[in-house]
Amino acid sequence: MRSQIQTIEAEMAQPAFWNDQAHAQARLRELKSAKRTLEPWERAQRTAHELHEFLALIEPHDTASLEHLQHDASQLEQLLHHLEMQRLFSGEHDERNAILSVHAGAGGTESCDWAAMLLRMYTRWSEAHGYATELIDVLPGEEAGIRNATLIIKGDYAYGRLRSEVGVHRLVRISPFDANKRRHTSFASLDVIPEFEEDVVVDITPEEVRVDTFRSGGKGGQSVNKTDSAVRITHVPTGIIVQCQNERSQHQNKATAMKVLRARLYELEQSKREQALAKEYAQKQKIEWGSQIRSYVLHPYSMVKDHRTDVETGNTTAVLDGALDEFIEAYLRWKASQHA
Repeated sequence: MRSQIQTIEAEMAQPAFWNDQAHAQARLRELKSAKRTLEPWERAQRTAHELHEFLALIEPHDTASLEHLQHDASQLEQLLHHLEMQRLFSGEHDERNAILSVHAGAGGTESCDWAAMLLRMYTRWSEAHGYATELIDVLPGEEAGIRNATLIIKGDYAYGRLRSEVGVHRLVRISPFDANKRRHTSFASLDVIPEFEEDVVVDITPEEVRVDTFRSGGKGGQSVNKTDSAVRITHVPTGIIVQCQNERSQHQNKATAMKVLRARLYELEQSKREQALAKEYAQKQKIEWGSQIRSYVLHPYSMVKDHRTDVETGNTTAVLDGALDEFIEAYLRWKASQHA
């Protein structure tokens, strides 16, 4: 890793390095990624060495020094936990931003409300990690909640973490929409793909896409633009549909939608190369009973359980407020063990 950094830095020192802007930007991203990976390891090694030396110097009854040592050891433990998680990010695109989509499933208004709860949960999780979020498209439900929504989450390893959340999420609760206060089961699905900038080339010809424009905004005429600024792009060969209505101008919405479309098509091609796409899409589970990756039970007891790792907690309020790291980390360890 150190030799890779030195090689790129040597290239940057050459006068002709910036002649090819695309190549230069790609190498800069490699340099940034390599430094981001190596520097924490070097810091941990340096800190461990310093603590070892300090431990040999302090007296057994030097309380102040022992407390200082304990504080530094605790920080080193946190750093080592961070490095352990980084080791689990083995995917080619794990360090990228994430494009997260929520879709309501079986259950009508209940599922639309559940989809909105999930969108809030992942937004809260993102904010707690210092990630920036950008809601680029949302389709409200007829009575409550949302039918679907797409959110871009920007930050280091956002995709690496959130790819563990792909699948069907099941909610069991007393319905707030049922006058008889009966228990309902709702489903919503989550899809996550990495966000790509200009470093990934996906050929899309004008003949392959259909672009439709419409007015964005909420129900009842609220916040509706006077111009057709929202954009819907359909990729005819695959049937993939992408919408964006977040930006003020049609041009900006089209650019964002095209970026998401390229990301989806790239993921499609990657999956085909791995001989998994056809199986995944042909046998894709319905958003209903029996296909969930995680269950959230609010009645008759409180529990959130991941059906892949068996991790569970009774603190449903914290989870719905974004406390997902226990589930995400357990999944990453479980996934790594499958390939060990």
